[in-house]
Amino acid sequence: MPEPSKGKRRRGSQQQQRNAKGSGAGSGPDSGGNVTNSIPGLPWLAVGAIAIVVLVGGFLILRPGSGSGAAASPSASASASDSASAGASAAVGSCPTSQPPALPAGQTRTVTLTTPKGAMVIKVEADLSPIAAGNFVALASCSFYDGTVFHRTPTLQDGTPFVIQGGDPDGTGTGGPGYTIKDEPVTTPYKRGTVAMARTQAPDSVGSQFFIVLDDKDGDVLSSANTYQIIGNVASGMETADAIYVASGGVELPKNPVPITTATVANP
Repeated sequence: MPEPSKGKRRRGSQQQQRNAKGSGAGSGPDSGGNVTNSIPGLPWLAVGAIAIVVLVGGFLILRPGSGSGAAASPSASASASDSASAGASAAVGSCPTSQPPALPAGQTRTVTLTTPKGAMVIKVEADLSPIAAGNFVALASCSFYDGTVFHRTPTLQDGTPFVIQGGDPDGTGTGGPGYTIKDEPVTTPYKRGTVAMARTQAPDSVGSQFFIVLDDKDGDVLSSANTYQIIGNVASGMETADAIYVASGGVELPKNPVPITTATVANP
């Protein structure tokens, strides 16, 4: 599986440190287990019943990354100067170890995910979910996502492509950054191109895992839970998201998941 070895070694080292601290990864999925750390089982969403699929191990279909570790406590109202330092100024190897500052109100960032199937440009908007947006930008800025894979590419029972989910440093659905962030209300609908954070059923369980919605119809299923913090939308490159889904076979856990080669952040 094509993954930059350098990035992989760095994340592996970080994960060992997190485990030593008792990140709480355990069985939770990253949208993951803790939506943070846990393998997303083989859940299927029942569209007619609007049932939210629960992953093997008791986690929701969408699970974010890592650890329950010490749940992040910083408030969403971090100062502009502190927030600006979360992400754009983060250096490789200095990823956050607790909830990063929120992205300041009104601000946006452009995160480009490069993959073997093409690139996706994501417009991250603070006003959608400032805490989750600041977290995603901080992790992308420190190269946390480089070399990670889209480990979940599920399909609805009626054959509708559902989501592509990534952001787990372990590539299993059980990994995360070693911390979790605070929940935020969802105020906009899920639709094709929506980018949101994966989580478990537990409160404040978002870590590093995220997903991209592939069809407007998926919004009906996701909205029945309405707990996945929306951080932005794919501004360009949805054809890449579709290609990743097709290449992975539209299955829960693909055997040859497509990796994120690099993730870069621009302001705006």
